[in-house]
Amino acid sequence: MSTVIASSLSARVAVAGTARGSSTRKSSSIAANPRSRRAVVAMAGPSKDATKETALTKPFEAIVEARNSHPIADNRSDSFARTSHFTKECEIAINEQINIEYNVSYIYHAMYAYFARDNVYLPGIAKHFLKESLEERGHAELLMNYQITRGGRVELQAIMPPQVEYDHPEKGDALYAFELSLSLEKLNNDRLVALHRIAEDAEDAALQDFIEGELLEDQVKSIQEVSEFVAQLRRMGNKGDAVWHFDQMMLNREA
Repeated sequence: MSTVIASSLSARVAVAGTARGSSTRKSSSIAANPRSRRAVVAMAGPSKDATKETALTKPFEAIVEARNSHPIADNRSDSFARTSHFTKECEIAINEQINIEYNVSYIYHAMYAYFARDNVYLPGIAKHFLKESLEERGHAELLMNYQITRGGRVELQAIMPPQVEYDHPEKGDALYAFELSLSLEKLNNDRLVALHRIAEDAEDAALQDFIEGELLEDQVKSIQEVSEFVAQLRRMGNKGDAVWHFDQMMLNREA
């Protein structure tokens, strides 16, 4: 029995030694061959240190990119909110549109004052032009607030004094005033389209969306509305009774 046990133990020792020798030879072969080392690393996957380094590097790269692409102005006179797409041309065009809106509002206010006179007194038409004046002024203020939001500077310009008399020898005062209103609305539409084109050239999607959603859509509706008023007045004529009935319609409409 002791002889058998001794033989078994000797066999086990020999096998273990062979295994250790084989492992040692493989380690030596890998150490001597750089390609083998890279293969082993690739099979094992990235180390915890390498993964941690990548996770820390990516946010740092994003921060560097953000700072290089969009530096914050050190001078307090420059806007902090302004983006690269909001160009100087966009800023100038918005200020010009503010001036247009204020001028149209001023003209409509003068029309209101004319039709509210005691010797003219067409209260429905007067009320309509007062509402239009307030609406145009609201558009000017909307543009001012948008200019501020984008980091631009609001620069108000001079407003031309409007005419105060709207009586016309052939058309009468009501038709003449509404035809003038239609021309003003179309002019305003042209200027808004020009502003949109400047925003498009600057690739300023935010300004384009603002013009389309807040201004152009309402402008198109205003043109249609005033066109209908002109058509009705031309059909009715500029005689006193016809204009009075039109004014009553406007009075009920604005109520």
